[in-house]
Amino acid sequence: MKEYWGSLASVLGVLAFCQSLLQVLFPPELRFAALKLFNRIFNVFNSYCYFDITEIDGVNTNELYNAVQLYLSSSVSISGSRLSLTRALNSSAITFGLTNNDTLFDTFNGVNVLWEHIVTQRQAQTFSWRPMPDEKRGFTLRIKKKDKSLILDSYLDYIMEKANDIRRKNEDRLLYTNSRGGSLDSRGHPWESVPFKHPSTFETLAMDPAKKAEIMEDLKDFADGQSFYQKTGRAWKRGYLLYGPPGTGKSSMIAAMANYLGYDIYDLELTEVHNNSELRKLLMKTSSKSIIVIEDIDCSINLSNRKKGTANNSSIGRSYCDPEMRSGPGVGTGDEGGNSITLSGLLNFTDGLWSCCGSERIFVFTTNHVDKLDPALLRSGRMDMHVFMSYCSFPALKILLKNYLGREESDLDQGVLKELGEVIDKAEITPADISELLIKNRRNKDTAVIELLEALKERAESKSKSGECVREKNLNDVEEEEQEKRALDSPKEGSAAAAGR
Repeated sequence: MKEYWGSLASVLGVLAFCQSLLQVLFPPELRFAALKLFNRIFNVFNSYCYFDITEIDGVNTNELYNAVQLYLSSSVSISGSRLSLTRALNSSAITFGLTNNDTLFDTFNGVNVLWEHIVTQRQAQTFSWRPMPDEKRGFTLRIKKKDKSLILDSYLDYIMEKANDIRRKNEDRLLYTNSRGGSLDSRGHPWESVPFKHPSTFETLAMDPAKKAEIMEDLKDFADGQSFYQKTGRAWKRGYLLYGPPGTGKSSMIAAMANYLGYDIYDLELTEVHNNSELRKLLMKTSSKSIIVIEDIDCSINLSNRKKGTANNSSIGRSYCDPEMRSGPGVGTGDEGGNSITLSGLLNFTDGLWSCCGSERIFVFTTNHVDKLDPALLRSGRMDMHVFMSYCSFPALKILLKNYLGREESDLDQGVLKELGEVIDKAEITPADISELLIKNRRNKDTAVIELLEALKERAESKSKSGECVREKNLNDVEEEEQEKRALDSPKEGSAAAAGR
């Protein structure tokens, strides 16, 4: 045992002597120069280049780090076996990413790259105005030198774009409304918001499938059309006019559009806007990728057709559907508390120079009486697509039966289905009314279908009788007019005969 310890002491002594000799023969400066030379030689023969992306750049957060973290959290890119799960504030989605010091491969334009997530302990901090995290985080990107000039810039731009898309999808949609009387919130914004949770989608929307497909295709072309709008020199915006009887699903259509595109909604209440300048400021405070909505625009302010000879078209004031209120006090005065929005101001809001202060925005107007609106508001460039929301059709009825009763077309009795198809157009009933009938009897699905059929038959019969009454009244009116004409012509003919004698 003593021999063992003696041998170990001898070995340690030799090693200590060699270390001392190396320090004498190779001082730190020489060792550093040799290491630097070795790295240069290694880099000459190494086929890769490395890029470090730290979490904090100086004292500021590195946006590129956050973008890479979001991009690598996408299910398409993640291939690791050990992942970290996170859920951001105001987000309904759970994202996952790389754990500490893990790596993964990614492919872009046929080029393979390697990402490594490096986490190290930060050295003890002295006094600092902004304390740093205990861990130092960063990503290292490895690319072949021959591919650096080909993909680096475009790859990073792609990562930033994808990260923005992921961030928008993960965040909850918001529904905004303009503050009462034009007041500002605590942050100086004229819009107030709440989370947008409307469940309407194009799949559940009671509408003709062909029309829905046309609208969805138009929306997709718009969302993917940035290069097209830049090439043609047009502002990246689009207008939709939804018109039709009440209860035909105009609000549900707007919600379905927002959910389909992932856009926020700005519900603009025109009666709370005092003048054109305030209207422009509201427009400037809207974000990109949003839908700006004015519902029942014919009842918000006076936008009646100028061709009908309205009394005052130069100054459009606060108004409701009542014609008397259109000429009430405060209209067009511009005084505090009044409303002096003009038709010209609204037109510039949708299609003027100020309408292009943002990008990727959709304007949606709804109305029950499209004939009351001025044609200048309806032309292409302002309202590009006019969508008539009609009474419930047979294809829309089948969608409602599937939504509320879970019944496919094949699940229904063919005789009942045929009768529904024959009577639905004659009944002229809205999807909202049919929905209410189905909700009442949703526990007994067979009863719900039978009672719906009876209700449609009664309504169709009532419509038929009222139509006959109207036709009979029109015929009576025509006969009375002819009798009055004959009565007026008879004295004239008698006077002419007397004069002839």
